[in-house]
Amino acid sequence: MKHINIAATEKSPRVTFDPKKYLFEMEGNSRPENVRDFFYPLIDNLKEYFDSIIYKANHKEDESIFNFNFKLEYFNSASAKFISDILVIVKNCHDNGIKIKINWYFEDGDEDMKEVGEDFSEMIAFPFNFIMVKR
Repeated sequence: MKHINIAATEKSPRVTFDPKKYLFEMEGNSRPENVRDFFYPLIDNLKEYFDSIIYKANHKEDESIFNFNFKLEYFNSASAKFISDILVIVKNCHDNGIKIKINWYFEDGDEDMKEVGEDFSEMIAFPFNFIMVKR
């Protein structure tokens, strides 16, 4: 699996996926004009990568924790659907023996973003680490 590095634009988030560092990070705003074109390749790559390592995770002791960092300032409802798809992949990985940590960042005072993270956490039945950042 190759490293993914998508630069942020005015309408799409910065996305980093670095399997060697056990890191997935999404940061910024997500309201791309064609949300499917933005998210489908990303989701396909995540599925492919994690499908390939699930077998390995079940057959060796790997203490590495894969960190998923969501540092979103805003996302529209179309993006929310795809973010939830990513989180379902993450939950599946955890259920199959891959150590996962989900960090959900929100700005001090942005209770809406924190609540959305809580809703996602509840939806996939997986605890998030909520991290408040100062403005």
